[in-house]
Amino acid sequence: MGRVARPRGGVPLNHAARQGILAQYKHSGEYAERLVADLTPDEMIAQPVAGVVMNHPAWVLSHLSAYAPVMTKMLGGVEPADPLTHRYGRESSPQADLGEYPPRDALVAHFLTVRHQLAEAFTKADEDHLGAPVLIERWKSRWPSIWHACVTLMTTHEAVHLGQLSAWRRAGGRPSV
Repeated sequence: MGRVARPRGGVPLNHAARQGILAQYKHSGEYAERLVADLTPDEMIAQPVAGVVMNHPAWVLSHLSAYAPVMTKMLGGVEPADPLTHRYGRESSPQADLGEYPPRDALVAHFLTVRHQLAEAFTKADEDHLGAPVLIERWKSRWPSIWHACVTLMTTHEAVHLGQLSAWRRAGGRPSV
C-alpha cells in the first residue's frame, strides 16, 4: 500500500480511493454518452414539459465541460478562472437557441476530451498537491483541498447533472438508458 498523506481536511489519500473515483468518473462519462446518443440536434435543447425549464442535454454537457478544465488547471498548479460566471457556469441557464451550443457530436467530443484530461491530471497528481488548498477563493470555504474539490466535481456534481438528463429523457417520453 502506498504512502498515505493527510490534506488540510484530514482525509487520507491512497491509491484505492483514487482508483475508485476514477472508475466512477469513467462510468459517468459512458453514461453521459448513452444519455445523448439517440438525440437529434433539435432534441439537445428541447424542453419536454410546457412551462418548465429543465436543464437540457446541450446545457448539461456544456456545463460539465466548463468545470473539468478548471480542475485540470488546478491539478497542474495553475490558478483557474472561477467558473461562476462562465458562459455555462453556475449562474448560466439553459438556452432555447441551438446556436448557443456546439453541434451534438462536437459537444460530446469536447466533453469526453476535457474529462479525459482531468482524469489524467488527477491520476498523475502527487498526494501533496492533492492535499493543497483549492486555488479559487470562493471554493475555500467549501473544499479544504484540491482533493475534496476533485471528489465532489468528479462524482457528485456529474451525478446530479446526469440524473437531470435522465429525468429530462423520461419527461420527454424517451426510454431510460
